[in-house]
Amino acid sequence: MKIKAPFTEIDINTQDAGFYKDNSLPIALISKAIIVGLVLWALVFPANANSTLGSWNWALLAKFNSFYIVIVGFFAFFLLVIALLPKTGARVMGKPGVKPEFSTFSWFSMMFGAGLGVGLMVFATAEPVGLWGSNPEVLSGAVAAGSAEAVQSAFRYTFLHYGFHAWAIYVVTGLSLAYYAYTRDMPLTIRSALTPLFGRHINGPLGHVVDVLGVVATILGVSVTIGFGVSQFIDGLYAITGMEWMMDMDGDVPAPNKVGLVAGLIMIMALSIISAVSGVGRGVKYLSNLNLVLSLVLLGTFVVFGSFTFALSTYGSAFVDYILHFTQLSFGPWGTQSAAEFAAALPEVAKPLAADLSAAQGAWGSYDGFVGGLTGAAAELDEDTLKAVYAAGEQGRQFGWQAGWTTFYWAWWIAFSPFVGLFLARISKGRTVREFIIGCVFAPAMVCFAWMAILGGTAIDLELSGVADGAIRGASQTSMLFATLQQIISGGLLTGITIMSVVLIMTFLVTSADSGILVLNTIMSGGEEDTSVKHRIIWGIILTAVIGALIIAAGENNPMDALKSAMIIGALPFTAVMGLMCAALIKAMYRDGLREKHGVADE
Repeated sequence: MKIKAPFTEIDINTQDAGFYKDNSLPIALISKAIIVGLVLWALVFPANANSTLGSWNWALLAKFNSFYIVIVGFFAFFLLVIALLPKTGARVMGKPGVKPEFSTFSWFSMMFGAGLGVGLMVFATAEPVGLWGSNPEVLSGAVAAGSAEAVQSAFRYTFLHYGFHAWAIYVVTGLSLAYYAYTRDMPLTIRSALTPLFGRHINGPLGHVVDVLGVVATILGVSVTIGFGVSQFIDGLYAITGMEWMMDMDGDVPAPNKVGLVAGLIMIMALSIISAVSGVGRGVKYLSNLNLVLSLVLLGTFVVFGSFTFALSTYGSAFVDYILHFTQLSFGPWGTQSAAEFAAALPEVAKPLAADLSAAQGAWGSYDGFVGGLTGAAAELDEDTLKAVYAAGEQGRQFGWQAGWTTFYWAWWIAFSPFVGLFLARISKGRTVREFIIGCVFAPAMVCFAWMAILGGTAIDLELSGVADGAIRGASQTSMLFATLQQIISGGLLTGITIMSVVLIMTFLVTSADSGILVLNTIMSGGEEDTSVKHRIIWGIILTAVIGALIIAAGENNPMDALKSAMIIGALPFTAVMGLMCAALIKAMYRDGLREKHGVADE
């Protein structure tokens, strides 16, 4: 049987001189045109941009929620099989004798900081506490919101959103890129991952489209991450300084206003551009090491002063529960429920009041909350009827919750995956496929679980015991970490740990942003790792403009709305690209096995 050598002749034309020297002109111009168009739309017509993005977002979720859920489940099982198979797992991503470029400590710290650093700082307390009050078990009526019985399901879905599935998304992209770059000497760019399927056709417009999709997804994914992080950064500064000009003081709790967010954004991005100019081997590496050390100090504070025993027992039971439900969590999408479908499912006595009872479909509503919000004739229905009404709306509640929570996370991680995946590939030369998958899926997920269980477990225990008396649950999403710290320590120690936390948030943000800038330039230059300082600065400014414009365009109540909607929309095309990456990698590894068997060189 004749086995051909693999196609490796990627030809990405870059400019020989001028402003775009060493950059691909089509990729650069198309990417900038899309992003500049988005920025101008958000600045010139902010209300229109916010409402349109929001409506597109929910229309897209109604059609593609199941696609997002199922394909992410597939990613997790795909990587498990690749790692367990003896031949594929043992493959080294590099030529014979190549050694890893970075120590295991630096490799893990850079991976951790780029992958989930900002997300963990924001959601370590907010995620478990939020899910404690609203998750599918609560919405089905199986457990009461905010009860001791709801803790297990809260952590089941916390582990889902920050566990093996999340990291599998990153590693599908990272493994695809690293495999071709280091075993076949192909450019470290998105289009390389599709060469087994499309061959030389990837050198033309198709390849440009794939790389542009990677650039747009990266910008939007990094933008949402930085947006959340800057909001928490401003919350931390307010906790330290008490400066109210950064905050909206008119709501139930203080929250960062647009002025504070934009000011914080400019500060963070200026530092990020400086770090990006210094490159991976210096700025990113040193910041990542600092991040990991400060993270351990913060974690140690919660271990010593928090509810460590509660957290430890929660970690063990929640992990077992997560594994037992793993398949159902991976492949259990909910469909939409129309108003007509809801009305048809109601008891006869309640059907004339269908419009007044539509809150039963509300994604975040517990049964008590649903009943407590009823007025007029709807409130006069008997308890059995109200329970039947609430049961009739379960599909709508479950779909709304899944689309607004799990699918949002999958879209976020997918939008983030060109950046994190390419960055993981960049720092993983010389690792085996199995080492890469275990090191980039299993190990960081277990650390995330510990982080969530210790910080989030402490917050929940303080609320369950009555010590916090609602102070944590009543705080804004990005200030829950500081609200929890205020319950477990005080005085000079509280001030010191709060300042350290703000520094940690800042360094995590800088690490994420400068890594994103480096990755964007790698794609623009056709896979070159040593890119122009000038273009690093330019893309840093563009990234700042995108985030700032979408913050300004969003509504006053939630400045993150436009960012989140744009990101979910932008992630969908790249999700399809990732599915093709899996098919391409299966073909590449199978064909490489045949080549080895028949003695055909890889060159």
